[in-house]
Amino acid sequence: MRPFEEVVAEFGPMVLRVCRAVVGLDDAEDAWSETFLSALKAYPDLAADANVQAWLVTIAHRRAIDVGRARTRRAVPTDAIPESAAVGADPAENDPDLWTALGALPDKQRHAVAYHHIAGLPFAEIAPLLGNSPAAARRAAADGIAALRTYYRETETV
Repeated sequence: MRPFEEVVAEFGPMVLRVCRAVVGLDDAEDAWSETFLSALKAYPDLAADANVQAWLVTIAHRRAIDVGRARTRRAVPTDAIPESAAVGADPAENDPDLWTALGALPDKQRHAVAYHHIAGLPFAEIAPLLGNSPAAARRAAADGIAALRTYYRETETV
């Protein structure tokens, strides 16, 4: 099994993008940290032939939900806006409104878009994360992309 540091280096940026899409910019780094802390504990027991990317997205999904729940239980600071970490191949690099548009999607659509279009997971692996079938995961992703296209068409005409 390869060193865990290599796994973090390879998949860290993708996991951060998924966390950003699921919980938003403010809580993404917390979800990312929680993901890799959990992954570090479980990594020695991971099967050698496991799909590491899908495994990490599953953990990120669970940690993002935990961070989202914690967010609803605490006050949100408004004095200063935290800086985001610069990540290569960030889909919102040239369009910061993308995170806002993603945040406006219903949870299942946002998660399906993040897991499929940002993390690159197939719908068969997304379905258990969303608690539905691969067809329903595909539909949620398609509906999410359609909503994003509508959002951008509307903002172009304004």
